[in-house]
Amino acid sequence: MQTTARPASGEDCDDCPPDIATMRSSARRFLTEDAFLPSSLELETLMLQLRGHMQLLIPDVEQLIARLPHDDVPRYCALACVGEARRKLGIARHFGLDAGIAHARRLARSLNALCDHYENFSDVRS
Repeated sequence: MQTTARPASGEDCDDCPPDIATMRSSARRFLTEDAFLPSSLELETLMLQLRGHMQLLIPDVEQLIARLPHDDVPRYCALACVGEARRKLGIARHFGLDAGIAHARRLARSLNALCDHYENFSDVRS
């Protein structure tokens, strides 16, 4: 199982880029056609992982799009994605394995979209 989205070290890692490949891999576990059905315990762990990835990536995406013109259409799309991701982070998981898997899929789709926006705007950083 993957452990972190950023390299773990004794150094301050504020300038470390997010590990988009790990984040996408976590999301893909719920988005593929042949997605596995985890146990309740596995599901809880995987949802915490998805949530953690989203919490790491949201500020990075916000920082990237803050430099774009206010009337920029892709900026508004990314802002909508960030707002939707924050909303999904605020939703409590429903009881039951099926409801949990459905919630995890929604989180995974939001995480994947945040990854898209991060990659699309990461060259803006210079």
